[in-house]
Amino acid sequence: MGKFWTLLFLLVPILGVLCFALAPGMNYWLPEDISEHGHQIDHLFMFCLVLTGVVFVATEAVLCWFMWKYDAQHNKEAVKYSHGSHNLEVIWTIVPAATLLFIAIYQMNAWADVKIREPDMPATVEVTGRQFEWRIRYPGPDGQIGTLDDIHTVNDLHIPVNEQILLNLKSMDVLHDFFVPHLRIKQDAVPGNTIPMWFTARKNGTYDIVCAELCGWGHYKMKGRLTVESAEDYKAWLDKLAQDQKATQ
Repeated sequence: MGKFWTLLFLLVPILGVLCFALAPGMNYWLPEDISEHGHQIDHLFMFCLVLTGVVFVATEAVLCWFMWKYDAQHNKEAVKYSHGSHNLEVIWTIVPAATLLFIAIYQMNAWADVKIREPDMPATVEVTGRQFEWRIRYPGPDGQIGTLDDIHTVNDLHIPVNEQILLNLKSMDVLHDFFVPHLRIKQDAVPGNTIPMWFTARKNGTYDIVCAELCGWGHYKMKGRLTVESAEDYKAWLDKLAQDQKATQ
């Protein structure tokens, strides 16, 4: 019976590696990257995945080897306890700490590009999360957000392709999380704070916007759509939105 459990446990790393190996080919993987900086995020993801995957497989292999070698049914020798090895404890403390430090340094440039080096430009759009929708506001003819000529919409974010976007993120009530998987951007919306996000979309299309933070009973329906389009189409859409809004005033 002990050998059975050893083989059963051995299936965990084998099936786990197979799942990760086959998933991209079966289209069960990350969504298409359409952003300028997405390759950096994907690279860090794959780096951490491979690193932790190797450690996982190695520890599972050692575990199964011990289960097989010291199976109670075939090993009648009495158990011997020891006080462990001080040197081994030092090693398996230093190695993970050094690995985490390396990862922290390795990802600094990617972090700075998407979180620190804010572009010097006026905000393109403001997105405010509230239970349970995304309220979106564009600057009007004066080019400033927060004035009477602002253009409003809900859950329908449009941006021009191949242009840098500066988005100011807010929350009107509770903690939300603005997540656009295809752009590789994900940011908490914190009540009382205005948080800038910047990115450049490289491909036209329509993509999902979701809230990645449980924000209440209607969290599941807090979703929007991102439309990436040519500059001409973007301007035409914004002009029509402004006209429709003016007609209702």
